Amino acid sequence: MPRSEIITIGTELLLGEIVDTNSAYIARTLRDAGVDVYRTSTVGDNIKRIAKAIKHGLKRAEIIITTGGLGPTVDDPTRDAVAKAMDVETEYLPELWEQIEARFRRFGRTPTENNRRQAYIPCSALPVENPVGTAPAFIYERGKSCVISLPGVPREMEHLLETVVMPYLRERYELKGLIKARILHTAGVGESQIDEIIGDLETLDNPTVGLAAHAGQVDVRITAKAESETAADEMIAELEAELYKRLGDSIYGTDAETLEAAGLDNLAEKDWTLVVLEAGLSGQLTQKLADAGGNFLGGEVLTCCPENVNLLAEANRLRQDKRADVCLSAALQPAGEKQNLFVTIISPVKQSELRFSYGGPPQMAPQWAVNLCLDLLRRLKPAS
Repeated sequence: MPRSEIITIGTELLLGEIVDTNSAYIARTLRDAGVDVYRTSTVGDNIKRIAKAIKHGLKRAEIIITTGGLGPTVDDPTRDAVAKAMDVETEYLPELWEQIEARFRRFGRTPTENNRRQAYIPCSALPVENPVGTAPAFIYERGKSCVISLPGVPREMEHLLETVVMPYLRERYELKGLIKARILHTAGVGESQIDEIIGDLETLDNPTVGLAAHAGQVDVRITAKAESETAADEMIAELEAELYKRLGDSIYGTDAETLEAAGLDNLAEKDWTLVVLEAGLSGQLTQKLADAGGNFLGGEVLTCCPENVNLLAEANRLRQDKRADVCLSAALQPAGEKQNLFVTIISPVKQSELRFSYGGPPQMAPQWAVNLCLDLLRRLKPAS
């Protein structure tokens, strides 16, 4: 399987003015086609630094995909940077200029002279028409390697990747296999605990197992390389069964399934409705449950200091007002270097008052608290 690297170009990315979504999209697309992604990087609008990144990338990978820097302005340097990396000049292609003019005419506009820069690409590069934008793309081939430069506008990049780049890569590199991934979501158990339970599986070569920790959640990723989707599915299924055997009900869902949906599904099975009362969580718990819908009747966000609130009394009041079966109240309070979370759950069968402590980054505490509360809802059971 060929190796690849992704380089996103733009000083605005380095300054945090916009978020890079292109890398994730390209990486998933390459993964599904069986192309290993070795590295992603971001470079500002500087010809020398972009050229250096491309040269270094070509020492590690056969495929380099860049996004951004193909606009008409002086600070759009990708064309010149690729030419510099390949030790060639740029050349003007009249057919590209005609495509640009035609595209502007469809917009009812006239291109300015600086748009002519977009008709220049590195000598001997293969031009790629952009039917959904004004910035042509190009592919530069050298031996078994290639540099593919795509626009930075996501919808333009996505269109060209799907309609031009992937067919080109499948033919050039005879791509037949694929890489498929499955994510198992866990809650209520820490990353180090999971690592102790499944550490031996994390050393496998194919399929592979990896962990990604979040505040109050840990994802377990299974990735399989195979010649067909059926073969990949079989490899994943066997390992997934072993993970379920070891991790049990710590796993609440897979792939796009969410913890809030799992919590509400548990209550729906018992025909219970839910309201929540929260303080110190910035409304995040209410919002997540509202987005999930279902049997959630609403929430109330307290703006006063949590320590000045009788949570049990307020929870009983809200439950009665909304005529809900279950009320969960949660208050997050700073306590020195840690955060304390006080939770009250009132259900048709019992009442619980719980306390938890969090010693991680303070800015992550609300997310941790929300996920902990959702996991409590997922695990809520009638009295035995």
